[in-house]
Amino acid sequence: MEFKIDTKTTYTHITPIANLLDAKLTESIRQKWEQLRQRGSHNLIVDLQNCINADKMAFEKLKQLHEDLYDGGNSLVFTGLQDNLADELKNTNISNELNIAPTIEEAVDIINMEILERDLFNEES
Repeated sequence: MEFKIDTKTTYTHITPIANLLDAKLTESIRQKWEQLRQRGSHNLIVDLQNCINADKMAFEKLKQLHEDLYDGGNSLVFTGLQDNLADELKNTNISNELNIAPTIEEAVDIINMEILERDLFNEES
């Protein structure tokens, strides 16, 4: 799978170059995340602007990826969902469990707020 990747100080923005969001693509995103994490990236924005179709298994895998990142103290935000994809995701009720932002700017805001929350929580501990 091909990805467009933009690494910033506090997050990495990854855009899959694929029309179909399926289990294969989500596994490729997971593998790419592992590579990025090993290089020191802690937060991820996945831009799904190119995906116009999806299968239900992909949504389950996105949920698992989300849980894995958060279990590791990292953040994950999805953005760029086409309307039909957003509707399909809402029908699965998984959308309530994921961070979804309409724009990159809002995704960055979510990442930054979660970094602040983790920092504050760690200071209180």
